[in-house]
Amino acid sequence: MNKELVIVFVKNIKLGKVKTRLAKTIGNQAAFEVYSELVKITEQATTKLKADKRIYFSDAIIETKWNGFEKHVQEGKNLGIRMKNAFSKGFKDGYNRIVLIGSDLPDINETHINNGLNALKEYNTVFGPSVDGGYYLIGLSKLYHNVFDNKPWSQPNLLEETLQELSAKAITFSILETLNDIDTFEDLITSNFYKSNIELQEKIKQLND
Repeated sequence: MNKELVIVFVKNIKLGKVKTRLAKTIGNQAAFEVYSELVKITEQATTKLKADKRIYFSDAIIETKWNGFEKHVQEGKNLGIRMKNAFSKGFKDGYNRIVLIGSDLPDINETHINNGLNALKEYNTVFGPSVDGGYYLIGLSKLYHNVFDNKPWSQPNLLEETLQELSAKAITFSILETLNDIDTFEDLITSNFYKSNIELQEKIKQLND
């Protein structure tokens, strides 16, 4: 059995339910278009991975997408509990290196994910920091409950607080390259993802004219 598992958390792409902070500036339909493009990038980044793969949808399984993934629905009241439940299942099923990523990263690629898995051969945990103070990737070699419990989700001190606690408990960690996720209009217009995607620019312009 493959000992490595990659978990992807994805929101079901519904109008008015994705990229809500971004939607305040560019509207629901344009935010929907942006998130759809980001999900495609995540699919491309995970297509050729040799590790086993699981996709966790926010609301409901979509059978027509994400071929090659075992499909699940996220369970839990907040992000920490949902991630902990996904990791817990993975470890119960016999995996010993598990990496979890989100699906709103314009620059993520296969190398970032493989670097995360490889780091777990030497370290207890691994994180891919995002510019906003959180993280786009988390990897564990066993279930450390404290990583998920009582954390400031969506706050700029999330990663810093998590790493301080790991240091205090002598749990080792590795840090990957920092990437920017797309949460706000500023994130969007300064990203190469947006600058190089003329089709997306046109769509957003039309929707906001």
